[in-house]
Formats: sequence, structure tokens, C-alpha cells
Amino acid sequence: MAGGSGEALAVDAEVVIVGAGIAGLATALALRRVSVGGVLVLERHSSTPTGTALTVYPNGWIALRALGVGHKLTSRYEGCGTFRVTNLDNGETKVFRFAGGESSDEIKVRPADRKALLEALAEELPPGTIRFSSKLVSIKTETAESSPETAVLRLEDGTVIRAKVLIGCDGVHSVVARWLGLSKPVTSGRSAVRGLAVYPDGHGLRKEVRQFLSEGLRAAMVPINDTEVYWFLVNNTVAAQKEARTDPMKILREVTDNLGSHMPPEYLDVVRHSSHDSVSWVPLLYRSPWSILTGRAARGPVTVAGDAFHPMTPDLAQGGGSALEDAVVLARAVSRAATPAEGVAAYVSERRGRAALLVAGAYLSGWVQQGGTDVQGLRGCMVKLFRDWIFYRFIFRRLAGMMWYHCGDLVPPTSNEEGKNHSG
Repeated sequence: MAGGSGEALAVDAEVVIVGAGIAGLATALALRRVSVGGVLVLERHSSTPTGTALTVYPNGWIALRALGVGHKLTSRYEGCGTFRVTNLDNGETKVFRFAGGESSDEIKVRPADRKALLEALAEELPPGTIRFSSKLVSIKTETAESSPETAVLRLEDGTVIRAKVLIGCDGVHSVVARWLGLSKPVTSGRSAVRGLAVYPDGHGLRKEVRQFLSEGLRAAMVPINDTEVYWFLVNNTVAAQKEARTDPMKILREVTDNLGSHMPPEYLDVVRHSSHDSVSWVPLLYRSPWSILTGRAARGPVTVAGDAFHPMTPDLAQGGGSALEDAVVLARAVSRAATPAEGVAAYVSERRGRAALLVAGAYLSGWVQQGGTDVQGLRGCMVKLFRDWIFYRFIFRRLAGMMWYHCGDLVPPTSNEEGKNHSG
């Protein structure tokens, strides 16, 4: 590290991760678990983004177990065994049981507080790993004689960082993905309202996922613990005015008085109990599966993970789980490769197919369950018939099977394996 008066600060690092969300912190921890040192996480905000909550399926808990933090969360959040879907148009309710290949007290479907998950990951990292208020503005690569390619980053404050590996975990609008040349995420034509309801004296709800379907709308709620309930409402609209998307009071009124006015009373009660700082309304974007399969997700020692790689709609609840999978696979590949570029390439090769399948499955699941997007008349009726008679009976169960994916374990490389510290 160097720098002085009037000079930009220069920093050298083994690995730089852009973004301190789930993907970024999980990747940093995974690298630590396989003994890759010198990891620096850049976060453009002044603190770690938190969000509301998420439902973690077995594949996510398997990855958290590999990271060594699953036990910190499973003791706090009870598992859900039932998924209840009610069609508000005809009153029919279907009940699904969560089951899969591995059954244990740890590997279950559990809702969790996103902040608690981020804290569980961050607590395992050495002090100083996360550098806040660090906005990335440019990337380039350099190749020195007889040395591996190096990523050179410039931050908004003038700091220059040289890294042997650069991993973009900077979300849907990733700077690193743009530099790699990956296609821009596209709109699904839908948006999601999310919130966290708080009942200081307890909510008294059954521990299960409740979902409600109607014309162009899918809503759900799930208790996180005895006093908090996570809820969302996905609809075939996108708020046109920024104020409508950012003012919590206006968002909640839009849900209770308009979009979700026909929801069951217990759902509306949950919405009305929302903590205002947890409420959000965002358009749902995704990267096409074809772009994930064929796009340039790696360039030398540079790659992406999580939403920066494969943004998807939330209809399979796999955004967080797939990011955790990425972290385990990426750290394992980098630690076992002879060079950073080889490790990055191996990771991308292993993850492309799985990621593309999840994106396609999530889009199909959401589109069908909401009766199609902008589909009217006879075609709309056909989509609903397909949903009620084929999708839930056959396809949904297969999609649910993807949530039991095992990303493998993290095993430190043996002493005769090259590439652990990637020194040139």
C-alpha cells in the first residue's frame, strides 16, 4: 500500500469483491474457508445494505453449511413444512409439502431476516475486510511479463487497486458485468412490493407459506418468527412515478386500497403492520438464459456472481440461494486452479447451466402463476387452465426439485495443489 500528499492511494490485493451483499460476503467467507487470503470487499454505501427478509430453501442451507455459518441461523428460524396456494378467483386451495433428498433439522425451508444473514457472514471475516464508501468507477487489466493478468480498479475517491482476481457481486446493475460485456437485464413487465410486518405482542399465524393468486397478481406471506411476518405482492404493473415507488405510505395504500384490496383480511392486516423502512416497490428484471449460457461472464481473472451474473425474478425464491451456491463453487474453483484465470473459467463453466435453468424456471413460474403477463381473452383462459391442471400437478414439483441442489463442500486444497495464493 502506498500513497502520499497529492497522490492517489494505491492498494494491492489478492482478491477484490465488489459489493457487500449476500453474494459478496458469502464469496469472501468461502475464499477464507479455502485459505485464500488478501480478500478486500468494496461496498459503495456507508454500511452493508440489509433489505427485508428472504426464504432460504434447502440448497441455500446446504451452501451455508459449507460456509460454516448455517448453525448460527437455523437455531433462530423455524422451518416451514407447508406451502398453501389459494386461487382467489375460484376459492380453490392447493397444499404442497416441502420434501426432498436430504432431511435434517438444518436442511429445511426457512424464512430468515436478510440482515441476520449478512451479519452471520460478516462476523466470520477479519476486521478491515469490508471497505465502505468505495464506489467503483473504472476497470482495466494489465499483463506484466511472466506474470498473470491483473485487474486494475479506480474508485471515485481516486484510490487505485490492483487485484489478482476481481469478482463483481454488485447486483442487477453491475459495473463489472457491464465491463465484461454481459447483456443488460431486461424487464419482465412485472414489479414486486415487499415488506416486513411487526407484531410486538405476536402475530399468532401458522408457520407456513401462504400464497394468493388472482388476475395478474401473486401475493404471499410467511412468518419469520413469533413477531415478524415477511410479505410480498407481485403484479403486472410497474409504478411510473419515482415517488410512488419510494414513499412507504403511498406504497402501502396502493397495496391495501388498489392492487391487493381483494386480498384476504389476514393478508391486509399483515400489510398494515409493516415497518415503513422495510417497504419497497421495484421492477422485476432478469438476464435472459441464453445470455447467461453464451455471454462473456469471465475475462481473464474477472468474473461476476449472484445478481451481477444471473439476475432473476423472485418466483422460485432463488436469488439468495443461488448467490450462496456461486460463492461455494467460485471459491473452490479459484483455490484449486493453477492461475486465477483458470479458476474463474472453471467456475463460470460449472455455473452457467444451473443459473440459466433457475432464471428460466423462475420466469415461467411467475408468468404462469399470474395467468400470463398482458394476456387476455382466450389465451388468458388457456394460461390459467395450464396453470391449474398441468403446472401445479406436474411442472411445479419438478421446479421445486431444483431447490434441493447440492453445490458441494469447501475443502482447503492440499499442500501439493497449486494456485492457493495465486502469487505470480
